Amino acid sequence: MKRTFTWFRKTAFAEGISFIVLLFVAMPLKYFAGMPMAVTIIGSAHGALFVAFMALAYMVKEQYNKSLGWGVKAFLASIIPFGTFYMEKQWKKEEAEGAAG
Repeated sequence: MKRTFTWFRKTAFAEGISFIVLLFVAMPLKYFAGMPMAVTIIGSAHGALFVAFMALAYMVKEQYNKSLGWGVKAFLASIIPFGTFYMEKQWKKEEAEGAAG
């Protein structure tokens, strides 16, 4: 079970990075430099990471008996810039508690 939470946290970090790159690098390149391919590439990677993040969030929710509210917070963290980074400390603490319990 600990492995699932670890993968969730790693995926959350990667998803957060891809979202920031999409918003602050790829989209400006598309709209200000006429390079739409950046959004195509980064957007595709971000989309795959978002799907993986949500699947792993569901798995963590089920395996660790988290509430629906926990799942909603995870979702919100993924759609707010820097949200997954903000939640990392809490998720790390929850992972440690789950491993001990």
